[in-house]
Amino acid sequence: MIDRQLLAILREVDRLGSVTAAAGRLNVSQSALSHTIRKVEERYGIEIWTKKGRSLRFTQAGKHLLALAQRVLPQIEHAERVLADFASGQRGALRVGMECHPCQKWLMRMTAAYLTQWPDVDLEVRTAFRFDGIAALQDNEIDLLITPDPITSPDILFTPVFDYELVLVVHEAHPLAARGLVQPQDLQDEELITVPVGLERLDVFTRFLVPAHCRPRRHRTAETTDLMLQLVAAGRGVTVLPDWLVREEGSHLPVRCLRLGPDGIGKSIHLGTRRGEEAVEYIAGFLALAREMDR
Repeated sequence: MIDRQLLAILREVDRLGSVTAAAGRLNVSQSALSHTIRKVEERYGIEIWTKKGRSLRFTQAGKHLLALAQRVLPQIEHAERVLADFASGQRGALRVGMECHPCQKWLMRMTAAYLTQWPDVDLEVRTAFRFDGIAALQDNEIDLLITPDPITSPDILFTPVFDYELVLVVHEAHPLAARGLVQPQDLQDEELITVPVGLERLDVFTRFLVPAHCRPRRHRTAETTDLMLQLVAAGRGVTVLPDWLVREEGSHLPVRCLRLGPDGIGKSIHLGTRRGEEAVEYIAGFLALAREMDR
């Protein structure tokens, strides 16, 4: 029968030029090697090679099988290496979901470094799972969740990797711009621009305005943080964003950042994984790189 052992024999005989040398390379006896060849020849009624003295010449049928060996064996060997990489965590697909708008900006800061460190891992970013990432992670639709709002769950492990502070962003000519911080009452006459999610997902409401029984004069949404910053720069309202994002994306704009209350609103980006999978090499590598970038 045509199997891997036969193909390996043909390739080594061709490489080394003799049955004896091929048997040594394959760690089999010369008689066992010859028996394998003889069985195939008898089964198909062919000769694989002919001998003249010490020289060996492949027949037309033998050359056909040799070409098959040279084509198929490298593919099989590559597949075995890939499977070994999968088993050791060196290769795979890392599906990342995000549960906040600025999370994608943060992810882009480390994407190039991760792709360089893990060239055999496919990185897939699934923005479709914004704001329902916990269920996606539990249902195995993603492998890693980037979120500022971890939950307590027996089957999910959250690792904090990046600390930041939410700040109020105003135009540099805004009456509040000269202040170091603002109180909830200061936003009652403002048009507040946020990402398009429920108020229960917005810290400026749940941790700042609602406890003080305050609301902005108007609340509107914008799809991207870039647009939010542009609107503020045009004097169309105020917004609340991570301090690092404003430093990176708004440094060229006429805006100022103000602390929300005397203690501010501290947050952390967390990476969520299914418990036990944080030890998978390419996931552990992502976590390690994320922590390094915060230093």
